Amino acid sequence: MDIVKTVVSSILGGVMISIGGMACLLSEYRFVGALIFSVGLFGVMTYKLGLYTGKVGYALENPPAFMLEIVLIIFGNFIGCLMMGLAFPLDQAVVSWEARLAADDLTVLFRGICCGLLVFIAVDQFKVNKSYLALFICIPAFIIAGFEHSIADMFFLCSAGMFSLDSLIFILIVILGNGIGCLLLPAYRKYIEDRPEPGT
Repeated sequence: MDIVKTVVSSILGGVMISIGGMACLLSEYRFVGALIFSVGLFGVMTYKLGLYTGKVGYALENPPAFMLEIVLIIFGNFIGCLMMGLAFPLDQAVVSWEARLAADDLTVLFRGICCGLLVFIAVDQFKVNKSYLALFICIPAFIIAGFEHSIADMFFLCSAGMFSLDSLIFILIVILGNGIGCLLLPAYRKYIEDRPEPGT
């Protein structure tokens, strides 16, 4: 693993997701904002940038050391979001973040899981079929549904400037939820779908 390349790539990944998040926040129309948010993941996928939710779904097919790369990617993503958040402080981000913190932890976890599931579908379909179709279906779907994307949430937090213990706990819960969601289909494929029938 090239540490410098991983960190720089992940910072750029955080910047791309921040751009999508900012466009979504500033859009007057919810559906349009949800669709435009896709530009973030489009940039990540097209230029193979580091993104936590784009990588963690492949943890089961990699050695344990892969998790060190995941930690570096989260760090880089946060730096990218911090840079963008400090550069673009938005009143809309304050309102959005206050609403997020009002949700209970279990709801936040499940929102993170559902987001991770949809993001994995979008990323995996591009990886396997080189198609962006799932991207422009799954990403607007999780925005419209109000699911939580940990890296986008990092941008909202940094733009709102509401750094606190509650905010840290929120982000950690979403990171966990996204990780679980991104691993649901890979775990199904690895341990259930391909499991040999008894007696064979």
